[in-house]
Amino acid sequence: MITQPFSYITITFTNRIDKPVKLLLLSFFFTTITHGQMKGTGLPNIKNFTKTEYQSGTQNWDIHQDSNGNVYFANNNGLLQYDGSTWRTYRIPNSTNIRSVKFDSISGRIYVGAYNEFGYFESDEKGNLDYVSLIPKIRGDRYKSTDFIWKIHLLNDEVIFQSFTAAYILKDESITVIPVEGRFQFSFKVEDKIYFQDITKGIVQYKNGDMVPLAGTTALNGYEIWGIFPFETDTLLIATLEAGLFVYDGRHVVPWDTEANEFIKKNSSLGGVMVNSNTFVLNSVLGGIIICNRKGEIIQHVDLKKGLKNNTVLSSFIDSSNNLWLGLDNGISYLNINSPFTYFSSSLNLSSVYASITHNGILYVATNQGVFYHRLQGNFTDDSFKLVEGTAAQSWNIQVISDELICANNKGALVIKEGKVDRILDHTGYFGFKKIPEHPNLFIGSNYGGFTIFEITPSGFAFKNRVQGFYNSSKDFDLESGYLWMLRDQLLYQLEFSDNLEEFTVRNKFATLDSDGNGVSTLQKINNTLYFVANNHFYTYSKNFDSFREETGLSELFKEVPPINSISQDSYGNLWYSYNESESLGVLMKTRDGSYTNVMEPFSILKGNFVYNYLSVNTIDPHNIFIGMINGLAHYDSGFSSDNLTKPKVFIRTFSYGDETIVQGNPQEKPADLELPYANNNVKFTFSSPDFENADNIQYSYQLEPFDLQWSHWSKQSIKEYTNLKEGTYTMRVKEKNNYGLESEPATLVFTVNPPWYRHIVAYIGYFMLACLIVYLIRLQVRAKIRKNRYYETIEQRRLYLEKESKIRMEQYRLEKKIQKLNRDRLKTKILAKDKELVNNSLQVVKKNKILSNIIQKLKEMDTESMNDESKAQLSTLKKSITKEINSNSWNDLEKHIKNVHFDFLKRLKEQYPDISPRELDLSTYLLMNMSTKEIAEVMNISNGGVELARYRLRKKLGLGRKENLNGFLMNI
Repeated sequence: MITQPFSYITITFTNRIDKPVKLLLLSFFFTTITHGQMKGTGLPNIKNFTKTEYQSGTQNWDIHQDSNGNVYFANNNGLLQYDGSTWRTYRIPNSTNIRSVKFDSISGRIYVGAYNEFGYFESDEKGNLDYVSLIPKIRGDRYKSTDFIWKIHLLNDEVIFQSFTAAYILKDESITVIPVEGRFQFSFKVEDKIYFQDITKGIVQYKNGDMVPLAGTTALNGYEIWGIFPFETDTLLIATLEAGLFVYDGRHVVPWDTEANEFIKKNSSLGGVMVNSNTFVLNSVLGGIIICNRKGEIIQHVDLKKGLKNNTVLSSFIDSSNNLWLGLDNGISYLNINSPFTYFSSSLNLSSVYASITHNGILYVATNQGVFYHRLQGNFTDDSFKLVEGTAAQSWNIQVISDELICANNKGALVIKEGKVDRILDHTGYFGFKKIPEHPNLFIGSNYGGFTIFEITPSGFAFKNRVQGFYNSSKDFDLESGYLWMLRDQLLYQLEFSDNLEEFTVRNKFATLDSDGNGVSTLQKINNTLYFVANNHFYTYSKNFDSFREETGLSELFKEVPPINSISQDSYGNLWYSYNESESLGVLMKTRDGSYTNVMEPFSILKGNFVYNYLSVNTIDPHNIFIGMINGLAHYDSGFSSDNLTKPKVFIRTFSYGDETIVQGNPQEKPADLELPYANNNVKFTFSSPDFENADNIQYSYQLEPFDLQWSHWSKQSIKEYTNLKEGTYTMRVKEKNNYGLESEPATLVFTVNPPWYRHIVAYIGYFMLACLIVYLIRLQVRAKIRKNRYYETIEQRRLYLEKESKIRMEQYRLEKKIQKLNRDRLKTKILAKDKELVNNSLQVVKKNKILSNIIQKLKEMDTESMNDESKAQLSTLKKSITKEINSNSWNDLEKHIKNVHFDFLKRLKEQYPDISPRELDLSTYLLMNMSTKEIAEVMNISNGGVELARYRLRKKLGLGRKENLNGFLMNI
């Protein structure tokens, strides 16, 4: 695929369709939708299941469905069951190759037939399917060897098993055997009648235990009949293996000369099924299936080329949703035929679609590989789209301008006529074209390097000129108010033409259009008015005011819509939009009263399949809408009846705890009281829904009451686990929402988690009794303790009394000691005072002695020679008296007294400082007595300076610093 070197945001839209052509198209398409709900346009969505997926045998011979929606397949390896989420294979003893299956809604049994074995499956107590054989009910041994049981039919209260050799009728739990003289080929139920093909008697009808031949049917004895269908009143349609289709009117068998018959004769029939009263599905050996109407016209043909995994279709079945299951020779296919959507995909040569248009009765599709076309009057069932010659390159758009078809192609601007490129207007790659409103004979094209003007002339389109001055381009552009508006790189350009349309002027660039700063996401004309869209707000440009203003009506219309990427209005006024990064599609359908209805859910089936930023919707009429996708076209019928869209079902498929698994949703489900031991309080649930149409988009919501306070968010997750649940009763609820937005009724499962043994009611009774015993024992112990405490309390009181008495005595002792100490201190103080007084007195005596010594000296110096003897005698007596007075006050006695008083101090000082001299001891004593320097000098008979020097020497010997007080130091010794 060739792409341009830029990134673009583009919308393709439906151009007008001329009225005669539209009438022709309507007539064609109405013929394709008159067959009930069967669509003949496009192919149904096909889902294939391989052996690897369902993990069982290759061949699937028969298909049926139970009342819960589970689908069953008669498979080589056993009974294959599919619940929408999980495949399960149930085997039967002694045989695996099952050929037939039938569900009985009355008994809930699933009857199966195999080789030399037939019986039924029913649910056991855990919901699993168990097999019960009916062979023992056959009387005698002759018919117990049954060969293959090919067909099973339910008729009133009988179950009929058909093999080649006999028919086995189960009624009232007993079996009656109806043998055949020759051989039964196959048997068929048509409405309320059972027909067998007897290879010798023709077709016989089973009536009340007898086989009644039908007249004129022996003509088919040489052919294998694989299908009988109700046709018209008292008429049957018969499908044979190789001879084709026949109509039986009650007397004659005649070939059904139709298109369907030609197909069957060419590809061989393997039976089929009726879709409705007007439509048949016919299986084939070589060509897949065809779906035809009562006229024998083939509405659909689906084979290997168109999506099946195998062309040999062994069985077909219409399920409860009116969709088609096919059992293949190798695999299983599911066809969503009851859907408003069908598809044109790679099987019909289409790839990524960027635009589509109808012109002159032909549908043209622009893809990444070129432009393809198909006549609408033709048959879509057989042939494919054809490539328009010369367009094999990236094609961005296909449009009709002035009744001519023009393609925006990587090769240039291409004019297409009669299935080929008629001429190339310009070889530059183009994105699209728009007519210029003010110049009806001109239109403009956006190419890889700017814009080009083309002219509409009588002889056709012609290149006019390139517009100079602006060389960027985009697929998102339009013209209004004399300006060209272009959206590129999140910027909106306002380009103004010159008068001759040969040049552009960039008048303005807009990053946002409102105060909220929302960038422009797309631009599009709606009802001939150009709108600029920013976050779902719609704006128009006013040339008079040169400003943007919001169109509140459209903005309000899109208020509840997710932010859109692109928007397009079709010819019926419907507004199509893409959102979620162009992953999803929605439409506001216009009603007759002019209002709009928002439709989103049906398109969820297409989610993720759209070309990014290319919204391609081609509406021919409400029943025929073509939508471009990355893998082709989707055909949508908006008028498709929703009567068949039944409310979906949901099941809690399995409930697992510990090693146990309970299965729900199988027939004959037996109610069970689910009580879980506390050790298994980790549980797991799996969910399923037999909503096969779009299983990938099924969403589940669940709530475990009372654990979850509210429903969970919608999710595709089909498994939920809970761990460490507390004891109690729980209710699990699950609901499902399908791709049409329909919600199911909740499925419920109630279970109880028993408490652990230590929280069981019996345990609580034991706890209560134990508590009572403990209370009783505690009471006894408390009483004993009270008595003991009283005894110890008495002892303790006695001890406290003694301690208190002892403390009082000790306190008295301490007080006495304190008193004694105080007395000693007081006495010591008195002694010190007395010592001081004694020293003072001694000093006075010393002074007096000095005075007396001076007096004696004076007396000695007196001239005694001049004195008489009496005077001499008196003077001598006076000297003696004074000398006696001096000698009576000895200083030695005072010093001795001081040393005795301060003996302890002197002892401690001598012990601490052994090197101290006696004179220093005396000085220390005088200092301790707080004597002044003068007093010490007098006592020690030295000068005041001598005292200071002695103090200095004493401080040095005591190791005192200058700032330390000597007297305080001595007092602390």
